[in-house]
Amino acid sequence: MPATYLDKILEHHRARAAADDRPLADLVARCADLPPVRGFTAALAVGTTLAVIAEVKRRSPSKGDLAVDLDPAELARVYERGGARCLSVLTDGPHFGGSADDLAAARAAVTIPVLRKDFTVSAHDVCDARLMGADAVLLIVAALSDVELSEFDGLADELGLDALVETHDEAEVERALAHTRGMLIGVNQRDLVTFSVDTDRAVRVKAAIPATAVAVAESGIRGVEDARALAAAGYHAVLVGEHLVTSGDPALSVTALGVPRR
Repeated sequence: MPATYLDKILEHHRARAAADDRPLADLVARCADLPPVRGFTAALAVGTTLAVIAEVKRRSPSKGDLAVDLDPAELARVYERGGARCLSVLTDGPHFGGSADDLAAARAAVTIPVLRKDFTVSAHDVCDARLMGADAVLLIVAALSDVELSEFDGLADELGLDALVETHDEAEVERALAHTRGMLIGVNQRDLVTFSVDTDRAVRVKAAIPATAVAVAESGIRGVEDARALAAAGYHAVLVGEHLVTSGDPALSVTALGVPRR
């Protein structure tokens, strides 16, 4: 079978991780000296409106260039003014045009928590997220074994990081709950094999997520009507990138997505 988007991206990241010979203990020790994180999950759990995780996103493998010349600090400030509760910053360079510098610049410009949006495939990646200033790290269930999920989530907890555990169906939600803290569960409506979007996926899968978890719908959120449907389904938050960076008025677009929750 031909390689999928996910296969190609993971091949790149796993090859890079295999070549990383930095002692893990040294990275963990460096993290111990860092200032406290901002509470990512806590920022999404409060309030009566749908929280928006606004994404700093330059491009995507499926859509190509979206906003390649964006200023991450200025966009972060615009998002915060619009009412974003958290930021998501792409740090993958080859496939999304992001960088650790984008994350550092965005976080320094605002007071809200920041997710490192990348393909975490090693313990070193978890440490790097903390070292570059992230408050949360992304763990994609489809990309990781049960052992990796448990190890990376445990390390994130040790370092003070929250983990957004991304799923695509009920079986992946079950794995997430079994092998991570299960505090912050995302449902990505984009199929990571084909990169197509199913805008009903998050509503279907929500029933598998326990009320004790903060639930986040990701990808394919195109405006207020989508936000209302996800809020009605019981989601605490939406993670939105493409719609915001191409909207022409990111602050207003963020504000509009903050619809009342059920």
